[in-house]
Amino acid sequence: MLGGISIWQLLIVFVIVILIFGTKKLRNLGGDLGGAVKGFKNAINEDPKKADEEKDAAQQASIVHDEKDATFESTTEKSAAEKQKDQ
Repeated sequence: MLGGISIWQLLIVFVIVILIFGTKKLRNLGGDLGGAVKGFKNAINEDPKKADEEKDAAQQASIVHDEKDATFESTTEKSAAEKQKDQ
């Protein structure tokens, strides 16, 4: 091949990469890359209406959680004030 990369050159580069990084890091890199590609495909194929519904549900859950925190904080403040009154 003129100006191209032959299979032997690719194999030599592959062996050098394995020697430098090791097989464990390459396996982890491959898994991470696969997960990223899978997430990207899921994001592209996701139904926009379904995504909006999930977003709304997450916001509602967040609001409920915030209200519970506020209720808990107000009850602890009340109990602290009552303890100070008793002293």
